[in-house]
Amino acid sequence: MQYLKGYTIKPYEVTGIGEVIFTDGTNNNITANEVQCGAYGYTYDKATGTCRSFMFNTNLISTFWNTSNKINGAKNITQIGTENTQLNGTNNQTLGSNNNCFINGSDNQIANGVNNATVLGVGGKADRDGEVVIGGGLEVINAADTTTDCLRKVSTINLSGTTSDNTATKLTVNGDGSTYINVNENSIVGFEIYITRLEVGGTSGTVGNYSYRNIKGVVRVGELSGMAFIVGFTRNIGKIGVNGTAVMVDSTTGTVDSISIEVTDRNNVNNIWSATVTLNELTLTNTRF
Repeated sequence: MQYLKGYTIKPYEVTGIGEVIFTDGTNNNITANEVQCGAYGYTYDKATGTCRSFMFNTNLISTFWNTSNKINGAKNITQIGTENTQLNGTNNQTLGSNNNCFINGSDNQIANGVNNATVLGVGGKADRDGEVVIGGGLEVINAADTTTDCLRKVSTINLSGTTSDNTATKLTVNGDGSTYINVNENSIVGFEIYITRLEVGGTSGTVGNYSYRNIKGVVRVGELSGMAFIVGFTRNIGKIGVNGTAVMVDSTTGTVDSISIEVTDRNNVNNIWSATVTLNELTLTNTRF
């Protein structure tokens, strides 16, 4: 496009959201005023102070991303990047970049970037891949202490991994090698673990030997006091050969608080480990300890 007579700038490009960027031949990021915008046949948006070729409709993106989602009920929201997900009930939402998820109930949520999660009940929130959550109700305020709000939920997660020597090894979510169970600060997290160890080889291993154990405990995750674990119950349900060892540990990485099961067995024994972890969580949302 040529410069209009009497003007020192002209349109340079139209962005994907309809904004017209101008150039003076040297600078290619000039914002036109209302007169300059109108002179070239575009519409000036006074609310944003931009020259526009068309008005961008955010609902188009939402509609595009919702082509693979199913929404039943009022006030259910799927943020951009949610795919293959179903929301039933009211006031539920996915926060984006979520795949293959399911929500049923009310006031439930799936965190950004969480996939393959299921949330049921009221006021539940899935924070981890592959998590099954039962919400324990909305935030509550104790009538005797109006400063204390809490969130409650029960969830089930699978941790798995392999070992071939006596190196202590942390199991990961779905065996992906890097993801642990993230936990909230200022929370009490009760846990029950059912863990299976199966020998599959190694020069000192016996294919088919196994152990199956049940561990119950609790961890206090304090913003000020750190993590404190208590194991209240351990039971060896069945085995052929040895048990190996398994313990819930702090697996915090950087600023993300997390826990995991750390397992150990013998050198030259190849093991597959699989653990089902049920968590009973109560988190204070505006009180620190």
